[in-house]
Amino acid sequence: MIELENVCRSYTVGDSEVHAVEHVSLHIGAGEHVAIMGPSGSGKSTLLHILGCLDRPTSGRYLFRGRDVGTLSDDERSHLRQQEIGFVFQFFYLLGRLTAGANVELPMLFAGVGGNERKRRAEEALEAVGLADRIHHRPDQLSGGQRQRVAIARALVMRPSLLLADEPTGNLDRSSAEEVMGLLEKLRGGDRTLIVVTHDPEVAQRAQRIIRMSDGRIGEETA
Repeated sequence: MIELENVCRSYTVGDSEVHAVEHVSLHIGAGEHVAIMGPSGSGKSTLLHILGCLDRPTSGRYLFRGRDVGTLSDDERSHLRQQEIGFVFQFFYLLGRLTAGANVELPMLFAGVGGNERKRRAEEALEAVGLADRIHHRPDQLSGGQRQRVAIARALVMRPSLLLADEPTGNLDRSSAEEVMGLLEKLRGGDRTLIVVTHDPEVAQRAQRIIRMSDGRIGEETA
């Protein structure tokens, strides 16, 4: 599903050049559950942003289902991101003035999905994460674990083939973290690929493969 060929990403900061990702080559198959670990500044979040088409490599190639992402126009990249990739973040990024249902509807609104279909799919997504009875609650009326489940429903409502999670349990207690990871694994199913960036060894151990990064490079892989 995913092929990275000698991917690098550099930034210019003042008079210095920062090499966030260096010469990364990687294959991730459809349906895999992969964890990416490493200290702060190791390049793991930059790599995740490249995989999610939020950032472009400075050099190298990124193939998504055989398509060279580097050859896509901005509109084509946006469409790929919208249709094929779901994101779950540490800080939830829910809009406080909107209900859980309305937050889940947002990706469909931007994709031009009709109102009745948006509501139906939002209800289905919230039911899938066990929050059908919280559809009219705002984020400040939900626990941290519930807010993350709303964020997961929002990430999955467009039925993506790739789910990217950046420290999805970072703001949760251990019980809520277990619940959220169990849910992500359950919803992965079929050929949906799950890639999780985490500092938590317990979260990483749940994956089929662990990729450890250091100084922008892949240092070790374990299965």
